[in-house]
Amino acid sequence: MSLIQSFKLVLSPPHRAATPFLLAGSLVGLLGRATPWRATRLLGNAGIAFTAFCLYFFRDPKRTPPPRTDLVLASADGRVTSVALVTPPAALEMGHTPVWRVSTFLSVLNVHINRMPAAGEVTKIAYHAGKFLNASLDKASEHNERNELRLTLPDGRNIGVVQIAGLIARRILCFVEEGDRVEAGERFGLIRFGSRTDVYLPPGVEPLVVEGQTMVGGETVLAKL
Repeated sequence: MSLIQSFKLVLSPPHRAATPFLLAGSLVGLLGRATPWRATRLLGNAGIAFTAFCLYFFRDPKRTPPPRTDLVLASADGRVTSVALVTPPAALEMGHTPVWRVSTFLSVLNVHINRMPAAGEVTKIAYHAGKFLNASLDKASEHNERNELRLTLPDGRNIGVVQIAGLIARRILCFVEEGDRVEAGERFGLIRFGSRTDVYLPPGVEPLVVEGQTMVGGETVLAKL
């Protein structure tokens, strides 16, 4: 990534989901800094720091998906922590045959906007309350709070996408509903603050990424259909 691209990434405008946090932090910062008392001025400094963090965390850079329609794209920024053959989540009704799952871990420093891996129709959404274990652990797929989506492609095949909360994350946001038609790279949610996103590929489709690889949501190619 060039220096100019890094600058654009850091200075990207925040997603609208940041609004209440920015307002709260700015209010605390302004009121705290406006008083003569040391304790409240320190609180004001904390409010300013929190506002700056939220501007960074909720940044929503523009992404340009590849023009091809036969690709599966990364659903999140971050680092691939697992590429494994596993059975898809039962709630998504994608069968019992093991398929390839690519797990991407998002630290608090990553862009947290989730994006659709391909074009299709959202045919299933299943939310599960759960624990808040370290999202990089494999068991987080079954035990953590998570939101599961099934994306049905135009040819009838399915892709599973799962938003998983982590140690710090306490809120999963999903912007789509069952029946919505979406495009590859389209924003569909985010997770506050630090999380993981799993993508379950269709049967017979193999991943093109490896553990440790860095993902760019909506742009990095996970697999070819």
